[in-house]
Amino acid sequence: MSGEDDNAPAILTIHSGAGGTESCDWTDMLFRMYSRWIERKGFTCTVLEMQPGEEAGLKSVTMEVDGEYAYGHLKAESGVHRLVRISPFDSNARRHTSFSSVYTYPILDDVDEYVLDEKDIRVDTYRASGAGGQHINKTDSAVRMTHIPTNIVVACQSERSQIKNRSTAMKMLKARVKQHYKEIEEQQRQSKMTEKKKIEWGSQIRSYVLHPYNMVKDHRTDAETSNTQSVMDGDLDMFIEAYLLSYQ
Repeated sequence: MSGEDDNAPAILTIHSGAGGTESCDWTDMLFRMYSRWIERKGFTCTVLEMQPGEEAGLKSVTMEVDGEYAYGHLKAESGVHRLVRISPFDSNARRHTSFSSVYTYPILDDVDEYVLDEKDIRVDTYRASGAGGQHINKTDSAVRMTHIPTNIVVACQSERSQIKNRSTAMKMLKARVKQHYKEIEEQQRQSKMTEKKKIEWGSQIRSYVLHPYNMVKDHRTDAETSNTQSVMDGDLDMFIEAYLLSYQ
């Protein structure tokens, strides 16, 4: 935990990949897994944006996680997560493979001082999604911001006030853009050819196999366990610690 940003709060975003309902359900499972891990660590979590799937699960979810060395821990989770299981949505009980991407970045104390050109930012407002009922948002208070030069998109719908959501989204955008350029500079120093650590299908960092056997394996460190239920209940420390120790 010696990185300059390791003690910062973290933004954690989970996106479903190709696969429709299967992938959305997997994203929902990951959301539950990380929520349980956050509880175990005694951290606090605020859901900033959530997009439900068309039939089940989640298309995407964004959380702000605050706690001791929150980003230092969660930086180990960025990448593609792969699930193999018998699909509960398949009447023929066939085995399916699903992918979801996880991306984390720190929110730094000086992020408000980071300046973005207003001409480079597109702001869209929309009605916050939810389960309905008396608390469903009746106005276009949710905010989505796009940084045009980098094509980075953030969204916030946690507040009923568009002004508050706009302020939070700007804070997220500044932190994300700053991290983006920082990653490019770091990779240039390491003489890497890639523009940034992009999340790409087929480059999964961890596999969660629930059929025909039980196994969770991290492909970066070879850490693995057959106790898949414990992992899905938020027992992630063995994987996080193995990653941090291997990349000191």
